[in-house]
Amino acid sequence: MPGRPVLPLWLALPVAVAGGAVLDLAYPDIGIWPLAFVGAAMTLLTLIGRSAWGAVAVGAVFAASFYLLHIAWITRYLGPVPWFALAGVETVLSAVGAIAITLAYRWLPRVAPARWARVTLLPALVAAVWTAREQFMGSWPYTGFPWARLGMSQADGPLAELASWLGVSGLSFVMAFVVAAAIEAVRMRFWRRPRLAAPAVAAAALLILIPQFPTTDAGTMRVGAVQGNGPSGYFDERNSYDVYRAQLAATQPLVGEDIDVLLWPEGGVDSDPLNDESMAKALDELSKKVDAPLIINAATERGSKVYNSSMLWQAGAENPIATHDKTHPVPMGEYVPDRWFFEALAPDLVGLIQREYTPGTNPPFFDVNGVGVGLAICFDVIYDDVIWQGARDGAEVYMFQTNNADFRGTDENVQQLGFARMRAIETGRAVVNISTVGTSQVIGPDGSVIDGLAADTAGALLVDVPLRTGLTPAVVIGPAMQWVLGWSALPVLVLLGVFVRRRTKAAPSAKDDAAEV
Repeated sequence: MPGRPVLPLWLALPVAVAGGAVLDLAYPDIGIWPLAFVGAAMTLLTLIGRSAWGAVAVGAVFAASFYLLHIAWITRYLGPVPWFALAGVETVLSAVGAIAITLAYRWLPRVAPARWARVTLLPALVAAVWTAREQFMGSWPYTGFPWARLGMSQADGPLAELASWLGVSGLSFVMAFVVAAAIEAVRMRFWRRPRLAAPAVAAAALLILIPQFPTTDAGTMRVGAVQGNGPSGYFDERNSYDVYRAQLAATQPLVGEDIDVLLWPEGGVDSDPLNDESMAKALDELSKKVDAPLIINAATERGSKVYNSSMLWQAGAENPIATHDKTHPVPMGEYVPDRWFFEALAPDLVGLIQREYTPGTNPPFFDVNGVGVGLAICFDVIYDDVIWQGARDGAEVYMFQTNNADFRGTDENVQQLGFARMRAIETGRAVVNISTVGTSQVIGPDGSVIDGLAADTAGALLVDVPLRTGLTPAVVIGPAMQWVLGWSALPVLVLLGVFVRRRTKAAPSAKDDAAEV
């Protein structure tokens, strides 16, 4: 029966715990991408037929199991408090969202009980609620944490190409639909009526068969990208300019080479060239040496505000030629929102964060001698708005600058690389992802790895990076897809709830009328 729990609560709880662990295995560095479907199926099975509090319980243990494993890299230097705090917030939000999934399973079959609705409308609503939950968690509180969307699990798999049509949220929706439709087909014994499996099969075929949307070849750009492996971690012992010197030393093999642009990572310049004349002169000299413009990154002060800034720099020009400030500084990492509150809870940890980075408003795009370069600084790679704006502004290639030094030896850097690969596929553009300490890679427009540098090594890449023009559907209709395939679930659920409540109230009245007759 559609209204009964598939699993009793005593069994649903351990299944939910296992489901979270299984889902984590789908992401890098393990990257067994088919397990994303298994993990999603395990959590959906635990939510069918639950009460609201039952949904909170199984939703919470699933999310806690997943996030405590998935973001364990936070403990590398900062210890367990930030780990438990972030995992705890994500667990609470995910558990609340689980109520909406349970309500979808409860209400829609009452309104549309036909078999066809059970294998089409119900999976679509469940998938939309799942996607809406991801989008909400990716935007709140503060700037959210869109790190673990279901679609991102496919970065190392063959199903990622659909993201070029529907975006990452659209990929999440189709994956969740496949799982939910398959569950309903099995519950209704599709082997007796094979057509009940058709929606799940059709959606799976969409995932498997739809190729990446093609973009247009626009030549190449010779990029020199440098991973200095300097002391760029928050707690690394260093003197002034040590990170710059490490980057400079690793750049030497590129001197004398024919390059179009030299790319350094986030924090590769450890002094503000806008306020440090000696650093500005050093960058001018470097640009002369390599006979090319530089794309560098440093913390900059302008007036009373501090920014995480990428700068286009060239000898003989009015520098910087262009600046992009990080759009989404990391809460509790690059600034402390409501500092008075959090400092009262963890004064020692919060006190470590001295700088308060200001969100940037300038576009994530540079024109480098006629070539459009899209930008994303570190965790900005996970925010759709940054990536899409770069493509719309004319990016023919992406250059992502990051500093992974605080997470050496963890999954963080390979998870972030997976996101960079997904962005290449989604936009149909090559990505140069350069880190201070690795892993750094040049990723082709199809997501393939062109070249790379291993973690914890100093080195330089010199690559003729493919350029592409033309916008993928994901970039053009991505925001609309997020509304249609995600946020639309919320008004639909409200309408269903109102309809079911009115029908429930009307039922006793009808019985009373019949008794009087």
